[in-house]
Amino acid sequence: MKILVTGGAGFIASNIVDLFIKEGHEVAIIDNLTTGKKENLNPKAKFYNADIRDKNLIKILEEFKPDIIDHHAAQIDVRKSCTDPLYTEEVNVIGTINLLEAAVKTKIKKVIFASTGGAIYGEIKDENGADENHKQDPISPYAITKRSVEMFLYFYKVTYGLNYTVLRYGNVFGPRQDPLGEAGVIAIFIGKIAKGENSTIYGDGEQLRDYVYVEDVAQANLLALNKGEGEIFNVGSGVGTSVNTLFKHLKEITQFMGTAVYAPPRAGELTRSVLNAEKIHKELGWQPKVDIEEGLRLTLKSNA
Repeated sequence: MKILVTGGAGFIASNIVDLFIKEGHEVAIIDNLTTGKKENLNPKAKFYNADIRDKNLIKILEEFKPDIIDHHAAQIDVRKSCTDPLYTEEVNVIGTINLLEAAVKTKIKKVIFASTGGAIYGEIKDENGADENHKQDPISPYAITKRSVEMFLYFYKVTYGLNYTVLRYGNVFGPRQDPLGEAGVIAIFIGKIAKGENSTIYGDGEQLRDYVYVEDVAQANLLALNKGEGEIFNVGSGVGTSVNTLFKHLKEITQFMGTAVYAPPRAGELTRSVLNAEKIHKELGWQPKVDIEEGLRLTLKSNA
């Protein structure tokens, strides 16, 4: 199968590219390297240094002729989205519409879209976590753009027959992680520990997040190549892990002797964000295989 991966030089998508190639697929990458890194590019993938907002994007699709587009290119920094919502809208929504227009014109079979479970639902009080039908309360422009794209995908399916699968990620972590995404605290902690510096924890550190290892996320994308048409799936562990617990695990693994410095909570931060991923278990047969402690060890090992 021929797969075009947007944002393929980034943390999550580069791991997905590696798995696609390992499984024998032919892969091309679109990335403008704004946040993606050249060293993340798989040498077996064809690389186009391009922006999804480029009106000539269709030429890349006409040349490579992909069967499927796996769409991860985005402005992913939640804080930046709050200070520059216009840029976030231009990249995440306008850029995606440009991509979808090209997809329709070149008769792409399907789009897999990387959405967010960690930001789209808002505060989650349900003990079983938020399922896909949970009330959505996106409080950042980043989350709003992700929900907007989900709605545009539905429009393109109904109007033009363009198939899609939406994957709403929990807080993805693992090798190649940068500090910008929803699970950026892990990358920040690891960087501080490597320098022998104390880490900052905002609030009491008991806020819960659903951390999911990047290789498990890549497996969800692999399954979505042939399943889940027109569906939305949460991709998460179903387990809430606090910031304090994260720091404790990292201290134990690295034998770091420093401490955390507590600072006032940041405005608008959620206290609990945990996903219910039963739907993807049942319909796609996906299960997370790497728990938080093993994932942290693997991430640290990759950084060594």
